[in-house]
Amino acid sequence: MKKILFSIILLSFVSLSFGSSKPSPDEFAKNVISVGVVVSDLETSLDFYTNIIGMTKVGGFTVPAEKSAYLGLTDHKEIVITTLKLEDSANATEWKLMTFGGKATHPKQKFIDNDTGIQYVTINVFSIAPFLKRFKENNVKILSAEPSVLGNDRFLLLVQDPDGTFIELIGGK
Repeated sequence: MKKILFSIILLSFVSLSFGSSKPSPDEFAKNVISVGVVVSDLETSLDFYTNIIGMTKVGGFTVPAEKSAYLGLTDHKEIVITTLKLEDSANATEWKLMTFGGKATHPKQKFIDNDTGIQYVTINVFSIAPFLKRFKENNVKILSAEPSVLGNDRFLLLVQDPDGTFIELIGGK
């Protein structure tokens, strides 16, 4: 009986001492998430995200092949990264376009359920009208009905970037 009681007390102590603690918001140095998007053609993607979507280029850098292998990012491939934001401010999400100089090894998705992982992003805008105009001027295929009504004077446009990432724009008319 003493052994069972001792075991219960020991297990309770171990559980309290080494159990997982609840994550806390004060563990994060920034309140934004940077998203890395691998693209096959950096210039084409830069054109899409800056001239059609309207993001701003705020920087860029290269991770040499040896460093990227050391960090566990690639199998000894250089990474060229260009950082974009919707606005150039400290609290704006970073959209990092990354290229390895090659095409994807899988086909472009036709629908968001064709693959796992991040399939689409939502960008909230004041009005979808200027986006609709730029999409038409640049022959960007609009996948949603032009535009889809969400109710309460909210509308949605759905397109894909040059590599197939779905971009959902939600805003007023």
